[in-house]
Amino acid sequence: MRPVIAIPCDRRMLGQYPHQVVGEKYILGVTEGAGGMPWLVPALGEPAWLDDLLDRVDGVLLSGSPSNVEPHHYLGEPSRPGTLHDPERDATNLPLIPKLIERGIPLLGICRGFQEINVALGGELYQHVQEQPGKMDHRAPPDGTPEEQYAPAHQAEAVAGGWLAGLLGQERFMVNSVHQQGVKRLAPGLVAEARAEDGLIEAFRVEDAPAFAFAVQWHPEWSCTGNPVSMAILGAFGEACRARMLSRSV
Repeated sequence: MRPVIAIPCDRRMLGQYPHQVVGEKYILGVTEGAGGMPWLVPALGEPAWLDDLLDRVDGVLLSGSPSNVEPHHYLGEPSRPGTLHDPERDATNLPLIPKLIERGIPLLGICRGFQEINVALGGELYQHVQEQPGKMDHRAPPDGTPEEQYAPAHQAEAVAGGWLAGLLGQERFMVNSVHQQGVKRLAPGLVAEARAEDGLIEAFRVEDAPAFAFAVQWHPEWSCTGNPVSMAILGAFGEACRARMLSRSV
């Protein structure tokens, strides 16, 4: 049996109508990388049903998205005009994250999910990393093909002696880069596990979490089966989800 891994959706307007959306690459990351059964969960902003969700899943993957966390959640300056937000996703995921950690449900955050975990636990974000002194432009080429946008873009360095370095058996590796927001201040209880060449945090873990609780700024789900780093991370997440599934069946 495959562990059930929830992926909370984006709420997005397609034409005149709202839809609940998850990028297919995250679904494939769950099926091909983590060996799980994906369960798409609507972002309805209804925290009352979150406990029911937690009783039914073996893990949660928080995906990336074109939208950004609304900055009032971390006391940031108002977003610039035209910034895409998803208040229903914020209202679903931000209260969900502490519950997952408290109950020991494996959690993997990717890109926006990485940023959500930092915000939910009390951290802050840069809204435009490329405008910060000394920081690189982490955005993908706007007119590139998907293969060009998700191609390896820069080196990341795992913290020596950290969990990620131990998992990978190496400290330096290449990652893609498809974001312009990033960690400005790491939340209490989070430990940096990798940084970009400009010092921007690329991965962290929840230090005292009772189960897998890890997040990355890049996109390991993209063509994951051809990338050993991606498969190591998704595989470790999947193993944690399977362990929870087995413990729940006893």
